[in-house]
Amino acid sequence: MADFGGTDLEAFRAEVRAFVEANFPASLKGKNPMMREERAKPTPDMEAWRKAVGERGWGTPTWPKQYGGGGLSPAEARVIQGEFARAGAYNPIGGMGVMMFGPTLLEYGNEAQKAEHIPPICRGDIQWCQGFSEPGAGSDLASLATKCEDKGDHYEINGSKIWTSGAQWADWCFCLVRTDTSKKHEGISFVLFTMHQPGVEVRPIPLIAGSSPFCETFFTDARAEKKDLVGPLNGGWTIAKRLLQHERSGLTGAGGSGMAGGAKSLEDMAKDYVGVDEQGRIDDQDLRMRIARNAMDWRAFQQTAMRVMSESKGNSGPSTASSILKNAGTQLMQEKHELALEVMGHQGLGWEGEAFKPEELAAVRGWLFGKAFTIYGGSQEVQSNIVSKRILGLPDLTQSK
Repeated sequence: MADFGGTDLEAFRAEVRAFVEANFPASLKGKNPMMREERAKPTPDMEAWRKAVGERGWGTPTWPKQYGGGGLSPAEARVIQGEFARAGAYNPIGGMGVMMFGPTLLEYGNEAQKAEHIPPICRGDIQWCQGFSEPGAGSDLASLATKCEDKGDHYEINGSKIWTSGAQWADWCFCLVRTDTSKKHEGISFVLFTMHQPGVEVRPIPLIAGSSPFCETFFTDARAEKKDLVGPLNGGWTIAKRLLQHERSGLTGAGGSGMAGGAKSLEDMAKDYVGVDEQGRIDDQDLRMRIARNAMDWRAFQQTAMRVMSESKGNSGPSTASSILKNAGTQLMQEKHELALEVMGHQGLGWEGEAFKPEELAAVRGWLFGKAFTIYGGSQEVQSNIVSKRILGLPDLTQSK
């Protein structure tokens, strides 16, 4: 592949377009299996597309080339995103390895850890899950109790986690564990271990939306190798804060990795369901204005997120701006889901049956699942507290009483 160095974007665009035309299966146009359980049982077309993108490193375009990433500039990454969307294609390299763990390991991992774990993430060969929240440690994550003991040649882990997204499909887990019971934040470590071992039990939690991406996960004498301790012993809290920053950015779309493509815009959807006036506009002035406002707010949010992410690359520690972005972005996504259901009318309320199109059935499930956006990854209330204390400098009333 030619080295464009970020200067000849049009030539690079032509290369990406030719690649997509040659490799993207027509059967996947307009679909995004990465967002559903289908990713656990990929079709031959899904596998072929994943391998083609993974070989080029274009699923993680700005990650270092030496570890399997694209080694491209942000501008080139946007070209890939745009060409994928133009063809109705999705990015087949995703999940928590891309959204959270990979960026964190690139910053905090040693050379051996990066060489071992980053390339499989870039190729989409393995799936990761996050072992953070516990039944008694949700909003107050630092009170976690899952114990990790030094057994000489390895670590032994006992305890449980909850809301472990995708644990039933995951190959590996990045996990916060208690390695010192005498301290709170300074007694937490960040370890990695395989999910394919006898000491790990996963129980999916059914949700009202009809799918079960969340799980309870139990560890009984689970094993983590000494080489898979990331950062110093009892130094996991700093790493966790940085990872949560990546998570909040990814949940709002600020990470720029979501190349779903193919889905109709709200405007086009409304024209299909509501109709158009004599000027070709949505034939409902109020709805038209609210859809336009959502589109403008979303574009402004994306531009702000890109600016904050660019600035954060020079920071030595996690930025609290991710809390603002998380609250703003998740609210906009919920609003978009609600507008989609309103546009579809009664056709957006179906649960099953031939009277409803697949996209209509997906809309109501997306709306229901979207209610969790303002809860997971740090609830709306928790993010507001972070903003009030760490950005606005307001007093902590709970401690002053």
